[in-house]
Amino acid sequence: MVNPFAGEVEILVDGKPYALKLTLGALAGLEQSLGDGSLVDLVKRFEEGRFSARDILVLLAAGLEGGGHDLRAEDLAQADISGGPMGAARIAAQLLARSFAVPQAAT
Repeated sequence: MVNPFAGEVEILVDGKPYALKLTLGALAGLEQSLGDGSLVDLVKRFEEGRFSARDILVLLAAGLEGGGHDLRAEDLAQADISGGPMGAARIAAQLLARSFAVPQAAT
């Protein structure tokens, strides 16, 4: 079970559930994978609907790394992700949103 308040998102890869989370180390690896781009650029692409399949793969792989899993982008490219490419894009966007959302104060 994932904890959305901790920035976690669940993904089903080949029928197996995995918790995704963007830790500081996973974010550093994600920045390295983006090359010239920045995390801000990545967020903008998702907000504007201009993301690529590569963006989705590296973001999901970073989330898997942050969640403590050994699946890489190359593994994901060959896997069956629940919801197909659109499901993967939705999960990637959700991961970004949960990772950078400011927690709401309890009222």
